[in-house]
Amino acid sequence: MISIDTILQQATALNLSGFKESLLHQSNDANYSSLSFEERLFHLFESEINQRDDKRIKRLLQAATLKDKTASLDQIKYLPKRNLDKSVLMSLASGNFINNNQNVLITGASGVGKSFTMQCLGKRAIDLGYPTKYYRVSNLLEEIRVSRMDGTYTKTLAKISKFKLLLLDDFGVTPLKPDEINDLFEIIEDRTFSGSIIITAQLPIKDWHAYLGNETIADAMMDRLIHTAHKLDLKGPSMREYLAKL
Repeated sequence: MISIDTILQQATALNLSGFKESLLHQSNDANYSSLSFEERLFHLFESEINQRDDKRIKRLLQAATLKDKTASLDQIKYLPKRNLDKSVLMSLASGNFINNNQNVLITGASGVGKSFTMQCLGKRAIDLGYPTKYYRVSNLLEEIRVSRMDGTYTKTLAKISKFKLLLLDDFGVTPLKPDEINDLFEIIEDRTFSGSIIITAQLPIKDWHAYLGNETIADAMMDRLIHTAHKLDLKGPSMREYLAKL
């Protein structure tokens, strides 16, 4: 007769830790004895699948380097003056914009919750299984600049391209140098048919072209960013002040 210890050893050898935990649970719970073989086997594999999904999400969250790893869509405040439509956010939460390689552009004054809204959408994307990466635009451009100096430019671009969703925070804060405009265009161009970007900016979208300066690149970049973009123009009070008063 095959013992449960033998099955546990096999599960360990196959690295089926979720399966193993579920089997131990079943062996100590008399309620499972009333289930059929197929039902018990289903629960064993379901536990294994769920554990693997949980581990993958943890890896994705770690790789994403979000500023706020606890950000979630249910924390967003839909105050009347915020110009934030819940139905639009829920539509974006489906992940369809990522499947369709579309972008999301979030603008508004300082403090209105642009970055938090972006990170909530980023966290939702991670929960859906999309590799996601957060960058402040200045940090992304610095990483690329350093990669040019140490000979890892191609490798760095390849690493960035593996993320299905890029979160680019604080676009338009400081003037861009010619090389930085080119580098930013390379990132955006690379994702035209293979990924999505969420950008936050205090600068209104109508001023982005002038901000970029290089008319040829600006035309190409804006065409790729805006053609199928979802635009959120946040208004209202500073959310930092609002939440501090609660």
